[in-house]
Amino acid sequence: MSAQPKDIRLDDRHPDIEDTLHTVRRGLAAKPKKLPSRLFYDERGSALFEAICEQPEYYLTRTEIAIMRDHAGDIAETLGPDVRLVEYGSGSGIKTRMLLEHLETPVAYVPVEISRTALMESVAELATRFPGVPMQPVCADFTQPLRLPVAARSPRRTVIYFPGSTIGNFETKDAIKILRQMRTEMSDGGGIIVGVDLKKDPAQIEAAYNDAAGVTRDFTLNMLVRLNREIGTDFEVDAFRHRARYNALAGRIETTLVSTKRQDVHVGQDVFAFREDEAMQVEYSCKYSLDDFAQMANKAGLSVEKVWMDEDQRFSVQYLVRSTPVVS
Repeated sequence: MSAQPKDIRLDDRHPDIEDTLHTVRRGLAAKPKKLPSRLFYDERGSALFEAICEQPEYYLTRTEIAIMRDHAGDIAETLGPDVRLVEYGSGSGIKTRMLLEHLETPVAYVPVEISRTALMESVAELATRFPGVPMQPVCADFTQPLRLPVAARSPRRTVIYFPGSTIGNFETKDAIKILRQMRTEMSDGGGIIVGVDLKKDPAQIEAAYNDAAGVTRDFTLNMLVRLNREIGTDFEVDAFRHRARYNALAGRIETTLVSTKRQDVHVGQDVFAFREDEAMQVEYSCKYSLDDFAQMANKAGLSVEKVWMDEDQRFSVQYLVRSTPVVS
């Protein structure tokens, strides 16, 4: 069964406006204020993120692509034939293409992406390149439990693909929660391929989130532009600045939007006051040692079976399988 772009059916479970309103109200009422990083990804946000990946300071994407270029064949051999590949946050699909080129008789490709435009553009390109692979796109928030579409033929194993170091955007307890969710969705005999950014020189890490061209700044501020447009908030975008700092003790980049003056923001009938210099947390980007990540995976009932790295050991692609019952 081949899948051409015109034939693709979108399994659409995109969060609605009420969900977003609830998320924003809850985040602005929190102390300190915080909004989830998934709100970055409207059409412009997805395009800006792709531009971030091209900045000279942003080593993560280049390094992960190099790992995939060098090791995709070995990764595919590790996964074996007849895989159903489920990708969380499919984005542009560059790394996915490299993996699909090496997989033997894949059963289906199931990209899960919150940005409908990014999802359909990626799937259309991949469907043209891989006409023999059924495409089953799901427009949804992958942090919520998923109902995966049924494949036309039974897979030998389901593999969750989570590239791009996105696992680092979650605090430890939330990262464990999403790993447990993956563990459930991959079923018996399945696995997880995950990109994991590694601890290194803090100056190199911090530069990646403060590029000289200001693309990351524009990406971060676009969250407010999106909320003003989609749910009618009135953030004064020019009165916020992007700040990203590396917290060495916590081992993570902490990205905030800082109000440059006192201001009130309206969300429907609710009003939320910002103090001058008040920071609203919008993203974490955790960095791990190999031991750090293995211990976290173990708490989700997973073990690290194989690791692929660049020669400078800046980044890793890891293969996780079920190990023990989930640690409570």
